Amino acid sequence: MKRLGFAFRAFFAILFKGSLAQDIAEAFGYVPRREAPRERPAAPTIRVSDGALQMLGILQRDARLIDFLMEDISGYTDEQVGAAVRNLHEQSRESLRRYVELSPVIDGVEGTYANLSAAGSVAKDPNAIKLLGNVPANGEVVGGTLRHRGWRALRIELPPLASKQDPSILAPAEIEIE
Repeated sequence: MKRLGFAFRAFFAILFKGSLAQDIAEAFGYVPRREAPRERPAAPTIRVSDGALQMLGILQRDARLIDFLMEDISGYTDEQVGAAVRNLHEQSRESLRRYVELSPVIDGVEGTYANLSAAGSVAKDPNAIKLLGNVPANGEVVGGTLRHRGWRALRIELPPLASKQDPSILAPAEIEIE
């Protein structure tokens, strides 16, 4: 009679709860299965180059920069190259502004005298200022003619890469089906 009671209880427990009651399972020698520990997916490895490759991919997508740079333009006229560069420049500039905020390293007019003491802490960073021309051996310079203002990134906001996206694919091959 006990088994008949177990049968009814087991039937309704499974029907309404989706599991067998603990005392019934133990009476018939069933032990709950231990779930194997789930392996967490490995965190994607982010390399420093991924952002550079992503930006290059964006410039290819928006302005076809790689296509232009890889093209042999020696057979084109200056007018044809100029027209292509004007469009490329506009699209590349817009893409760059969308994802990166840039600022000059030294905010001055190129071709004029720049005093290094006015540059502040930047003047002490050899990566921020490159000295050209007759640089004294001791490296102590007060200033000189600003040839290039330099650029620094104040903000970079690239969209997140898809988890399965290969950052080395800058532009997929395109096949048109006819």
